[in-house]
Amino acid sequence: MNYHNPIIPGFYPDPSICRANGMYYLVCSSFQFFPGVPLFESSDLINWKQIGHVLTRDSQLPLAKADSAGGIYAPTIRYHDGRFYMITTNVSDGGNFFVWTDDIRGEWSEPVYIQQDGIDPSLFFENGKAYFMSNGTDDQGVHGVVQCEIDLQTGEKLSPAVCIWQGTGGRFLESPHMYKIQDFYYLMAAEGGTEYGHMVVYARSRSPFGAFESYPGNPVLTNRNLGGYALQGCGHGDLIQDYAGNWWMVHLAFRQIHQWVMHHITGREVCLVPVTFGEDGWFTAGTDGTTRLEMQTDRIPDSVIQSPLPEIRLSDSVRWCRIKNPHPEFYDLQEDVFRLRSSGVSLDCADKLPHAPTFAGIRQQEMQLRIEVLVQVPDQEAGITLYMTPDQHYELAVRRTPEGCEIFKRLHVGDLVQESGHVQLPGSSAKLRIQAEPLVYHFYAEAEHQQFDLGTAQTKFLSTEIAGNFTGVMIGLYAQGAESAEFAEFRDFSCKAE
Repeated sequence: MNYHNPIIPGFYPDPSICRANGMYYLVCSSFQFFPGVPLFESSDLINWKQIGHVLTRDSQLPLAKADSAGGIYAPTIRYHDGRFYMITTNVSDGGNFFVWTDDIRGEWSEPVYIQQDGIDPSLFFENGKAYFMSNGTDDQGVHGVVQCEIDLQTGEKLSPAVCIWQGTGGRFLESPHMYKIQDFYYLMAAEGGTEYGHMVVYARSRSPFGAFESYPGNPVLTNRNLGGYALQGCGHGDLIQDYAGNWWMVHLAFRQIHQWVMHHITGREVCLVPVTFGEDGWFTAGTDGTTRLEMQTDRIPDSVIQSPLPEIRLSDSVRWCRIKNPHPEFYDLQEDVFRLRSSGVSLDCADKLPHAPTFAGIRQQEMQLRIEVLVQVPDQEAGITLYMTPDQHYELAVRRTPEGCEIFKRLHVGDLVQESGHVQLPGSSAKLRIQAEPLVYHFYAEAEHQQFDLGTAQTKFLSTEIAGNFTGVMIGLYAQGAESAEFAEFRDFSCKAE
């Protein structure tokens, strides 16, 4: 069968995967968004359904100190002795910790913190022992992939942290994962930075403590030399053996907005490539060590059909998230209507204050989209935001005036903020629509039986390359202005790929 990468499009970076009870489970980074660590389920590795989030409580996910590049980095999910473990780093508050659950659809435990530095932590289990590893600094001050035994009840270190591998020499060694496969312990990581030079590398040893021998063909996977190819930045992988015995790698990558335009707006996404072990015990990955948008494999039956991206509505509650820890009094989220009132914090100030703007958002998962919603405002500003950071966002909004309301477009790009397309109306509501294309967003509105074209904005100014962060564009519904007792109402929301 043929399948298309990414298998999970949009801002779902740093994928990690495990299998249990005939299914596969996958988690991703979430940075400053709440709830944290999106959780997906699949029966075939191709079609994934989000079934929840791992971190759903303020006690698990304190984000008051998190800016747009902070919060939750690179989780790892593992299944061991009937229990799921998710380990990650809150780089803004608390450091490395893990949570656990015996019910993948239930609540997860309170955090168990580990007094060891580094990011991109992982767990490895063997002979009744649990080993923590990260890209950090060991007890002797040596930087690289560090490892120590931990107590799964308390998180206490039971052995000194020791550097077991320093990679192949590429910059920014990260995302270590260890696997015992037949006679070898394989240690896989990423190098090159999570950009156009990203790559997956690995080494192996007869012992989990090393010494590790690097694969002679490293990097085992990278698209760094595929100039003019839409899919770039392949790295940060995790291995999984399917129930038929085949090996695969999930990893992150991103899609440029055009073949020759080196900007991406949908963030780092989840891709899948086959892995093949040779007789010498070394493995290869992908298509000649690269990941392609279209993949062909005989490892998945032709009867498996890759489903298209579904239309997203307000009722798809599992997909919606907020910036930082939300204050419930500013939200009333129902299946058919979202009611939001301003917290007094604007989108521009999301990184500057511990409190968050009133925002409910979903990921932009494709570059060709139609987004629309009916907005009614009582005494404030409300609308749709295309949000990347507090310094990089676009709005199509409705604002109350003494005469009624006005519809307008606002572009915030760095130090430049421009409002345009002001349309004065006697009422208090309007239907807003954004038509997304790879290179440009189109802004439209409808009110009082009239259609309005509010112009366009280039997508590249919301790209990671310009914004300088690690996420992707979020399509948000928001309310802002002075703190208000009145709720703006959002109805008939739809986000559909075209």
